[in-house]
Amino acid sequence: MSFPAALAEAGGLIGARLEQALADGADEPVIHAMRYAVAGGKRLRGFLVLETAALFGIAPAQAISAAAAVEALHAYSLVHDDLPCMDDDDLRRGLPTVHVKWDQATAVLAGDALQTLAFELLCDPALGKADTRLELVRTLALASGAEGMVLGQALDIAAETASAPLTLDQITRLQAGKTGALIRWSAEAGAVIAGADPAPLRAYATALGLAFQIADDILDETGDEAQTGKRLHKDAKAGKATFVSLLGLEGARARARDLVAEAERHLAPYGDKAQTLIDAARFVIARDS
Repeated sequence: MSFPAALAEAGGLIGARLEQALADGADEPVIHAMRYAVAGGKRLRGFLVLETAALFGIAPAQAISAAAAVEALHAYSLVHDDLPCMDDDDLRRGLPTVHVKWDQATAVLAGDALQTLAFELLCDPALGKADTRLELVRTLALASGAEGMVLGQALDIAAETASAPLTLDQITRLQAGKTGALIRWSAEAGAVIAGADPAPLRAYATALGLAFQIADDILDETGDEAQTGKRLHKDAKAGKATFVSLLGLEGARARARDLVAEAERHLAPYGDKAQTLIDAARFVIARDS
């Protein structure tokens, strides 16, 4: 199966699981906002959960709740990041952001509820024994909290008022939390479900997450809003340092390619079974959205 087909198939399964999880919700604005927030997108993080689980013979039906969980948590982070007190964005995936379509209070509550939904999904007995589910909960909490994604967002906000632009090392640390932490969790989840060593997948995902963010910075510089579905050039207008501003456009592209090659090397223990994950690494720096 080609990578685009595999990504689309995984996205369909994840979307169906999220719809199921939200099907019995009350007919209230916050529930509608939650459904709106999880609709669409590449679902790359959920795909990584399913694909890494497949390396160990874990069927999608067993891993799907973990894939849906990370997508619910990612959606929460986008809803909150888009708020006026954060990144103040009015466009996401080509549509009005949640606080624009509804209001700020509904956006905050929808994000809160999506976060708690993620941990509810990780309690699904299909994911395995209680110890396995507890480890998934524990590691997702670490990846998404003040040691991971939230820390990255806090550093990003602080950079807006810093006396000098961030250095390359500082940006790398920031993005390792804001973008990389959930990608790492997604790639490790399959090994956790299988009771296998996640170290090679952690190393793969560390390189993949950084390549993903560099590609985002390149798209912010060269992309088309109609394709990306979000506002562009915001960091440059705010005077914030990015991988492109520090490395130059060609330097950033070269660094992203090197990271993809590094990610591929870490998949060597899995042989041909990892080809779709290799294709995923190549995809993140070739995408136009």
